[in-house]
Amino acid sequence: MIRAVIFDLDGTLLDRSTSLYHFVVDQYARIIHNAKSIGVERYTNRFIELDHRGYVWKDRVYQELIKEFELPLDWNELLADYTSGFSKHAVPFPNTHEVLERLKNHGFKLGIITNGVGDFQSSNIEALGIQKYFEVILISEIEGIRKPDPAIFLRAAERMGVQPQACVYVGDHPANDIAASKNAGMKGIWKEDGFYTEPVDYDGKVSDLFEIERIIEQWNLGIKPMK
Repeated sequence: MIRAVIFDLDGTLLDRSTSLYHFVVDQYARIIHNAKSIGVERYTNRFIELDHRGYVWKDRVYQELIKEFELPLDWNELLADYTSGFSKHAVPFPNTHEVLERLKNHGFKLGIITNGVGDFQSSNIEALGIQKYFEVILISEIEGIRKPDPAIFLRAAERMGVQPQACVYVGDHPANDIAASKNAGMKGIWKEDGFYTEPVDYDGKVSDLFEIERIIEQWNLGIKPMK
């Protein structure tokens, strides 16, 4: 019986690709263009490429951008602008609030496990206005442990007072989210993302967050969802 639903943040609840695009365009208009006109599309595309879905921290991204485009700027200042300003552009995926509200009202315990810097991820969660739904929020920097280590999943389950077998984790990354949560004894729902190769061993797959509740209902009724 599933009693708790735990979510990844970036790429699952937070539409990071859209949020990042809007931030970079805004930063270009405010800072980059005034320093050197290199074309917003060219700059934005290169930023997103170097960012590699958030797996390259922005100190390295900005240093490379300054080098490539010969920008007369300090990467530390650009990084500070990013860390303080990204959340102003944070947007959720469609139906995020509605799904969290429904799951909460139906008695499921809800949590978040996300890798990242504590203050930065906390500000994004606050900007989305979703913190009210969650009993636990685990951010890797604060916890001192990060996905895909199964320990962070087990820690979330313990804090929620449920067994791992009663938890399902929803995320977009095949290894850090799906394989890792299953290694911790949870079920794993893959939120489809064309950037990644489809996980071999997932328990459920959704393209829209609204599909999660139906899958859990089937499990709790003893029905195996079609993959």
